[in-house]
Amino acid sequence: MKKGQKLWTREELILAVNLYCKLPFGRLHRLNPEVIHLAELIGRTPSSVAYKLVNFASLDPSLKARGIKGATNASKLDAEIWNEFFNNWDVLPYESEKLLANFEQTTVEKLNHIPDIELPKEGKMREQVVKVRVNQSFFRSSILASYNNTCCITGIQQPEFLIAGHIKPWSVDEKNRLNPQNGIAINALHDKAFETGLLTITTDYKIKISPLLFKQKKSKSIEEYFLKLENQDIILPSRFLPDVEFLKYHNEVRFKH
Repeated sequence: MKKGQKLWTREELILAVNLYCKLPFGRLHRLNPEVIHLAELIGRTPSSVAYKLVNFASLDPSLKARGIKGATNASKLDAEIWNEFFNNWDVLPYESEKLLANFEQTTVEKLNHIPDIELPKEGKMREQVVKVRVNQSFFRSSILASYNNTCCITGIQQPEFLIAGHIKPWSVDEKNRLNPQNGIAINALHDKAFETGLLTITTDYKIKISPLLFKQKKSKSIEEYFLKLENQDIILPSRFLPDVEFLKYHNEVRFKH
C-alpha cells in the first residue's frame, strides 16, 4: 500500500458493489458523476472508487467468461465481499441500500423514491413493503445497466418500454429473485410472451418461438413481431450473462412446445 492510502472498510466495499451493479460496464470511470458522488460520500477520490469498481469486474464470472479480466489486484476482502454479495442476492442488495441511505443521511424509502402515501404507516407490514419495493428497484437498475438500457430481443432503448424480466419467476425461486443472472432487459410485449411461454431463450442465447404462434402464420402482426425472430441471437448483456440453468428451466418448464 502506498504511503497515505487507507484500507477499504467492509461498508465502503459493500457500497462499491452496490454501485457496480447499477452502472453500465462502460461507465466505471472516475468522471462518472455517480462515481464522484460515492467518492464524496466515503471520503475517497473518484479514481480510487473507479479502480475498486474495476477490481470487482475482475471477480465477475460473466466477464471472465467473455475474456474480460478487469484489474488484477483485487484484495482478499474485495473477493470476500463480492462472494458474499453474489451468493446472497436475497439479502445483500436491500442491506446495501439501507447502508447507502445511512451514508446519504436519508431513509431507504426516500433514497428509492417510494412515496410515503403508498406505504403502510408503521410496523412489520411497512418494512416488508419497503423491502419488496427497494429490491424491485435494485433488480431493475442492475438489469438495465447490464444490458445498457437495451431490449435483448429488439434492441429498443426507450426506458419506458423496458422491463427487467425474470427468467425463473419471482414466485418460484426466492433466493434468486434479485440475482441479475436471473434477469433480462426486455420490452413489454415480448416480456408477456416470455412470461406466458410463447417465447423462450435457449441455452446458447437464441430466440425460440412457440409452435402455437407458428400456427397463426396468416397473422401479419404475429409474423412481424414474433415469427421473424425465430433462431436469432439475443443482444447479450455486458455482464451478468443469463445463467444457463435458469434458461434451461424456462425452456423445459415454462415454454409451450
